[in-house]
Amino acid sequence: MSYLEIAGHYDKCLEVYGDTHRGLDWPNEQDMYKRYQIMLDLVRRDTRENKVSLLDFGCGTSGLYQYIVDHELAKIEYAGLDISRNFIDISTKKYPENKYFCLDVLSDHCDLPLFDYVIFNGVFTIKKTLSFDEMFNFMKSVLIRMTQKTTIGFAFNVMSKQVDWEREDLFHLPLDMLASFLTQSISRNFVIRNDYGLYEYTVYVYP
Repeated sequence: MSYLEIAGHYDKCLEVYGDTHRGLDWPNEQDMYKRYQIMLDLVRRDTRENKVSLLDFGCGTSGLYQYIVDHELAKIEYAGLDISRNFIDISTKKYPENKYFCLDVLSDHCDLPLFDYVIFNGVFTIKKTLSFDEMFNFMKSVLIRMTQKTTIGFAFNVMSKQVDWEREDLFHLPLDMLASFLTQSISRNFVIRNDYGLYEYTVYVYP
């Protein structure tokens, strides 16, 4: 399970920087908030008048939830999931009213309820020493597994190939490879967002 190296990386960031954007390995705080906004655009306008459930997969210290509260998005019923007990403990202490899950969906018994929406913010951007194929397989396995737990749609971000240079420890995914995977394995109904000024793109998938 080579992907556990990624979880270990985030635990180290938390240990060094604490409950901050650096502790989540986001170098820029304002860009972090921009990602929250883009991720929440997943929620379709025709569902915004009704209460919707949302799972924050890889929730970290629940920064997305605080963003939801600060922007008074009362129609979103939030839950968080993380593979790291350290992050879950912090989130639970900060927001005891929320439901949290600490598990590895690829190896643990995935006893999760259904959610209208699932957000994977930063889950597939860093690959550390994993090969491209290892990271791509990890991403595909997680998305296929979580499609079974999603009733309306999910969003995730990856690093773009349309950059001046690529970092070896980041996951730069070609658009054509992504489109082929989604079309063949999950859904033809997806949107690619590349309009918010960061060296990444976000995908909304509606299975």
